[in-house]
Amino acid sequence: MERRHKENAPVLRRQVLLLSLLSLCCWSASEQIQYSVPEEMPKGSVVGNLIKDLGLNARELSKHNLHAVSVTKMQYFSISAENGNLYVNDRIDREGICDTTSVCLVNFEAVMENPLNIFHITVTIQDINDNAPQFLNDNIHLETSELTLPGTRFLLGKAEDPDIGMNSLQNYDLSPNQYFMLEVRKREDGNKYAELVLSKPLDREQEQTLHFILTALDGGEPRRTGTAHIWVNVTDANDNPPIFTQDIYKVSLPEKTPVGSLVLQVVASDNDEGSYAQIGYHFSNLPANSRKLFSLDPIKGTISLQSTLDFEETKEYTMTVAAKDGGGLVTHCNIEIRVLDENDNSPEVTLVSLFSPVPEDSFPGTLIALINVNDRDTGDNGKVTCSLQDHLPFKILASSNNYYKIQTDGPLDREKSSEYNITITATDKGNPPLSTHKTISLLISDINDNYPSFEKSSYTVYVPENNPSGASIFTVKALDPDMDQNARITYSILHSNIKELPISSYISINSETGALYAQRSFDYEQFREFQLQVKAQDGGSPPLSSNVSW
Repeated sequence: MERRHKENAPVLRRQVLLLSLLSLCCWSASEQIQYSVPEEMPKGSVVGNLIKDLGLNARELSKHNLHAVSVTKMQYFSISAENGNLYVNDRIDREGICDTTSVCLVNFEAVMENPLNIFHITVTIQDINDNAPQFLNDNIHLETSELTLPGTRFLLGKAEDPDIGMNSLQNYDLSPNQYFMLEVRKREDGNKYAELVLSKPLDREQEQTLHFILTALDGGEPRRTGTAHIWVNVTDANDNPPIFTQDIYKVSLPEKTPVGSLVLQVVASDNDEGSYAQIGYHFSNLPANSRKLFSLDPIKGTISLQSTLDFEETKEYTMTVAAKDGGGLVTHCNIEIRVLDENDNSPEVTLVSLFSPVPEDSFPGTLIALINVNDRDTGDNGKVTCSLQDHLPFKILASSNNYYKIQTDGPLDREKSSEYNITITATDKGNPPLSTHKTISLLISDINDNYPSFEKSSYTVYVPENNPSGASIFTVKALDPDMDQNARITYSILHSNIKELPISSYISINSETGALYAQRSFDYEQFREFQLQVKAQDGGSPPLSSNVSW
């Protein structure tokens, strides 16, 4: 199936990988669904239909309770409980979601019950050319001596284009001039930057200020561009530019480095004398995400941390420092700062499904809950194990993709415990480890597994002769620890040892209270004693009963 976005937007592609459907008692994650959409699709656009893609019956959608698990980035999409459509729910900006990552994926899960299945949904966000290259500075001011030799290079920095692939920055162009040519270079991280190369000696007496236009071009269709003005001020002779001790400074910082800490110090020297040897430092083309984090001492060349680092937000920073002497000569070095992850995120535990109440006669291995565990850290800091607290008749088993099943692990008895508070502990493997506790309440439903029990195994009752007809002579009582209908007891007389007339001619019983009544006046000379058997039966299905003699 293919659908076209308005105005010839990229093709929306959908790929569904059918694995297997398992019953509730042996559940496991069973579906992997993949879609592909261009960024900036209108809100309400249909990404795909889960019911159709999974081969389900749309008429039975309501009983499946198809719903999404509320996890990170799910706000961009919504699932219709009426027709199973996956809709665009919010503006999708690939650059805002994935920054410069080449493959931008939004992962979330949908759960279907009756029977239980978990669907892992991956939506690939395709880049469109919605950003033009942009220079950090619209006006680039350079100074150089009239004695600068041809072949000298001047770093112009780079333009930034958050798009990727051919939609990102591809090349630079320089307006025609007689003194400089443009050379485009590529860093190890793949970013392209421009350098001016002096091709003809300068003469300050002829031209003191030079002006060019630098254009940055991407490769999208249609192509987008950004421009910056270059102003070159030609100064008097200063024949030694500053020289850094290193072309590239690399440093690694723990994520929890205190604010105010020294990051590193850049050092440049100049063989000139006087003001021409006085060096000042400043950032050149400092990216926006670094401006609030790092400060540079213009005299000492020390870079300090001025805000908190977050590995989960940005893992690496690159910047350029310029060393400028008193004569206007400038040299640049690159700074690469790598952030080291620390265990600063506790695991997140999400209850996906809970099957409560569960019958007390459930077999060991019965599924009672499904949970999802996620930790934003990486490496061992993001690896999580789950366990259950207390000695309860339950166990937790890892399933797939950070999902865990909680199952019964022993017999249940509602009469001993009608409710359990199950505490799940999720602990990562960081040092020190971080843990999260989540408690779920599970109710145990009753089955008719207890017989009514009389207070005594037999009763002896003494009745005076000539008793009035209809008099209450005794009450039997049976107890049943079950509940509701399973504990509702009715009483009846089974038989007696009186042969002359039916027992009902002598004794009757209230089926609800167990009260026994004399149906006639007894005559001691006619018979002195008799025996009968009373039955107590509960209302379960099937019913259970007990007898007592008296």
